Amino acid sequence: MVEHNDGDHRRVASGAMPEPARADDGGPALIAYRVSDGPPLQLVPAPAARPWMDATDQRFAYRCLPLLIANQSGWFLLNSHTFRATWDGGDGLGALRLEYFTGLPPYPAASHFGQGILTWHVPYLFRTPPGYNLLARGPANWPKVGAVALEGIVETDWTVATFTMNWKLTEPDRPVMFEVGEPVCMLVPRRRGELETFRPEVRKIEADPELGAAYRRWKEGRARFLADLDALDPEAVEQGWQKHYFRGATPDGTAAPAHQTRLQLREFDDPAGLWRP
Repeated sequence: MVEHNDGDHRRVASGAMPEPARADDGGPALIAYRVSDGPPLQLVPAPAARPWMDATDQRFAYRCLPLLIANQSGWFLLNSHTFRATWDGGDGLGALRLEYFTGLPPYPAASHFGQGILTWHVPYLFRTPPGYNLLARGPANWPKVGAVALEGIVETDWTVATFTMNWKLTEPDRPVMFEVGEPVCMLVPRRRGELETFRPEVRKIEADPELGAAYRRWKEGRARFLADLDALDPEAVEQGWQKHYFRGATPDGTAAPAHQTRLQLREFDDPAGLWRP
């Protein structure tokens, strides 16, 4: 859940809205206007790596390209203070207790809504080009025991109000640590209305004979490979895993029309040093 800060005591001063800028190369710009002197909360491109993926046997999780691309599909907002949050299961603001271990006030997160919800006051007013929203969600594929990120979509091409990022603690009396530099929000621009243009439909695979034949060839090849792997066939063991999707090609060698194995998101330009308090 992302709460839109529209109350008078939190509202950004109104007036002429800044014109949505474009990058030097003509691409759409994502601008973060800093509106608070509190913790800066650094903004960085989301990396491909995840601690739990590093810990998998032979790092096998990194063989899943859809997972890797999702990991990188946005920018992280990083926590600025180490603290512990504990929820006693109650509904009131006082049911969520926060203990800060690093940094000075003002602190970035607080109990603001009750119900065991932990709230970060995001110190930026974001601006996207006309027609673009900003999805504010939890960091992709970054599980956290005892807490789950709530997400929302903000129309950042026109609003003059900031928003908050919220996490819901899920288990009473389970302390949850948030470390300095830990991502607490992932920002993903999305074109408004695009989802609504899709026409969902379910068909039998036989409705497309060419696609159906290609699928069956892949399925049969996959079954043979797994059987060879179980039988410790030397060639299959040496190969380890099938890499067709990772390489952007079907099993018969047909190349994908457009294929990515890594995203190259740009850093936020910060010539004025606004990451500093």
